[in-house]
Amino acid sequence: MHQQATIGLVSVSDRASTGAYEDQGLPALKAWLDAALLNPIRFVERLIPDEQPQIEATLKALADTEGCCLVLTTGGTGPAPRDVTPEATLAVADKVLPGFGEAMRTVSLKYVPTAILSRQVGVTRGACLILNLPGQPKAIKETLDGIFAAVPYGVELIGGPYLETREEVVKAFRPKSAQRPAAA
Repeated sequence: MHQQATIGLVSVSDRASTGAYEDQGLPALKAWLDAALLNPIRFVERLIPDEQPQIEATLKALADTEGCCLVLTTGGTGPAPRDVTPEATLAVADKVLPGFGEAMRTVSLKYVPTAILSRQVGVTRGACLILNLPGQPKAIKETLDGIFAAVPYGVELIGGPYLETREEVVKAFRPKSAQRPAAA
C-alpha cells in the first residue's frame, strides 16, 4: 500500500491571480505529479500574486499547517523587480539545498540560454521540501523530468512519506539501503 502524500502547489503570478489570464502552472504541476507518482496525493493548490509576505505566509501554511511533504512553486524566479519567490522561499527555510537550483538551471540551459537568469532555489522547512520551478508548462515538465529522481529520497530524509514513482516517467533514486520492496 502506497503512503498518502500531501503536496502543495503554488503558482505565483500577479496577472493570473487577478484573472487577467488563465493560470497554466498549477495544471502543469498537477498533471506531471499525477503521471509520475504512485502514491495517493492530496493536492493543496494556491494561486497568489508576486508579494513576498503572501508567498512566505503561503509556504509556511502549506508546510506547517497543511502538512505538505513537498511544495512546488511556479513563477517569480527571474530577475524582474516583482520576481520575489526565491527571497520568500529562503526567508522561510530551515536548510538550503543548493544542488536543486544548480540542477534546475543546468536542465533548463539545455533548452534556453536565458536559464542563467533564473534564481530558483530548493529548501527544507521542517519535513517539507520546497522547490521553485519555472513558470511555463513546457519548462515545468523539462525541469521535473531532470531533477525529480532525487526528490523522493530527499523527502524521505527529512521525515516525509516514501514516495514511489512510475519508472516510465521518472525512476526515483535511492541508495540500496533505503529501498523498499515494491508495493502490491
